Amino acid sequence: MNFDEQLDRIVSRALELENILASGVSGEAFTQASREYADIGPVVERINALRQAEEEAQQAEQLLSDPEMKELAEGELSRLQESLPELRQSVRLALLPRDEADERSAILEIRPAAGGDEAALFASELFDLYRRYADLRGWQFSVMDYDESELGGLREGIAEITGRGVFARLKYESGVHRVQRVPATESQGRIHTSTVTVAVLPEAEEVDVTVSETDLRIDVYRASGAGGQHVNKTESAVRITHIPSGIVVAMQEEKSQHKNRAKAMKILRARLYEQERAQAHASRAADRKSQVGTGDRSERIRTYNFPQGRVTDHRVNLTLYKIDRIMLGEIDEFVDALTQEEQAALLAAQGI
Repeated sequence: MNFDEQLDRIVSRALELENILASGVSGEAFTQASREYADIGPVVERINALRQAEEEAQQAEQLLSDPEMKELAEGELSRLQESLPELRQSVRLALLPRDEADERSAILEIRPAAGGDEAALFASELFDLYRRYADLRGWQFSVMDYDESELGGLREGIAEITGRGVFARLKYESGVHRVQRVPATESQGRIHTSTVTVAVLPEAEEVDVTVSETDLRIDVYRASGAGGQHVNKTESAVRITHIPSGIVVAMQEEKSQHKNRAKAMKILRARLYEQERAQAHASRAADRKSQVGTGDRSERIRTYNFPQGRVTDHRVNLTLYKIDRIMLGEIDEFVDALTQEEQAALLAAQGI
């Protein structure tokens, strides 16, 4: 089936669905038809825009033979010929299979890896980077857990980022972020290399993941701060162990045991949901690895070189010499490049 035939089938199916919905069906049939129509509606709009432009281009070509209309037709044809490739690409992208998690909010987890105190300090800076990026995008950034180290670094930071399309933009940030710079604690001016792991998980609702209470071991204990100082004298901290998967989530940010448990369950559901997604899309991940990487936390994805003022994303071989702006949250150039790379890979795989 060629491209035009594929578009014809989609438009025909949309007309069929319109007739079904207009016929007065109810119940499950109405629900299914409504859902399918909502899914292909935006695609049909792009197809109609493309075909209208193609028809106008044909009409302009026919007018070229008219001496009185030639100049006007040439201008119109030039404009349409410039817009047609973009319209066709827009339709192709609309035909790509959608990741159902793309429109969701996300859970961000940041932890220092190799590099000791310097890794913890950079982890704190990355946490602030994503806070600023959320502000730039108009998203809500809510800290769920922030375990500060003695030198003001970050042992572990977890945040909920709420908004439309958060996961679609941030999913490429999962992986190992490497920093090269002279640490503040370095007396001899030597450049050190440290690493931080970032994980971005799509937020999961209770309906997405079934968690049985019998599969959970819940421990409560007294929350403590840096240096072992007790934050409070009640057992408000919560540690939840999901026995089948071995996933452990501990939360002590809130003074309320109930609130800590609710936060821990939200993180647990997100981790279980991502685990299910990874298993269900194993083959897709293998195909994507050669394009933009798997996003796995064991994979180095980006290097921040402060002495040279550059940041390099190794998946798309993109280097930007504006590290100060990037640390202020201006990472859209990386996100856009990674999105385009993945879209190109998907288009090639789909043969569109």
